[in-house]
Amino acid sequence: MPMNVREQLPTPSNSTNFNIAAGSQTTVGTTLENLKAAVMGETGASAKYAACAEAAEAAGYTQIARLFRATSDAEQIHIRLEAALVKAAEPDYERPVVEAKTPVTTDLNLIDSAAGEMYETSDMYPAFIQKAIEEGDEKAVSVFTRAKLAESVHAEVYLEAYNNIDAADDEAYYLCPGCGYIHKGENFETCPICGAPKSAFKAY
Repeated sequence: MPMNVREQLPTPSNSTNFNIAAGSQTTVGTTLENLKAAVMGETGASAKYAACAEAAEAAGYTQIARLFRATSDAEQIHIRLEAALVKAAEPDYERPVVEAKTPVTTDLNLIDSAAGEMYETSDMYPAFIQKAIEEGDEKAVSVFTRAKLAESVHAEVYLEAYNNIDAADDEAYYLCPGCGYIHKGENFETCPICGAPKSAFKAY
């Protein structure tokens, strides 16, 4: 399969990049507990990226500020999907509130953010997906999978922005409302993660 073009959307069963990182740092509980932990983590990430966007804007990095706003909103999509599953099990559940950490310089904010996304895509979400599969929770598998795959792309665009911080272009970022996938530039037709059409994407 690695040499072939995938003809369907990625899942843990048809993809080979769902392994859990060696020396995993993730505490795995029940799927319900993992959903709550994911909401907490994504809430912190969303707040952090919103703060980083303001810092980047103030420092004159307007394109990077747009990227941080797009990723902050992407995490809100993950929060909405995950929290909905929690509320289905616990109707009284209330989403957590997290205070953002104070941003530093924009280059280091990009590296720190990329590292956080790499952790989620290679450690946290694969571990949560494995547990959800064990418990037979297909809805959680689907939600975690969409988030896991989007986070890897977030890391990629953060690193691209870091490498080109002094040679930025003016291309827009496009956010998929279904899964939080982000595409830089207009050269795409559909979301590779959830299949949403380009017309549904939000531009930044």
